Amino acid sequence: MAKFGEKMKEFLEQSAQTSKELASKAGAKAQNLGEQGVLLFDIKKLKGEVEKQINLLGQEAYHAFMVQQQETVNAYDSGTKKILDEIASLQQTIEKKEAELQEKKEK
Repeated sequence: MAKFGEKMKEFLEQSAQTSKELASKAGAKAQNLGEQGVLLFDIKKLKGEVEKQINLLGQEAYHAFMVQQQETVNAYDSGTKKILDEIASLQQTIEKKEAELQEKKEK
């Protein structure tokens, strides 16, 4: 009878340990999915910022051509360069976040 009690105690301890491990793994998976969601949101937001900057670039070109009567616009004009630099910076950030997201998906 004592052996039965010991075996039952071992079984319950192993079951408890297994339950803890499963809960831990589920928690880690949920956290990973949450982090992926945040990264997706950040990427979408950054892409929206890129679109805004592209619109500003179009406005800058329109202003140069129509208001200032310039015949050409180049990437080194102060307003144009600032916008292009911002777009490049945003694109780099997007690439980093997308790489981070890919890493999270592979876990």
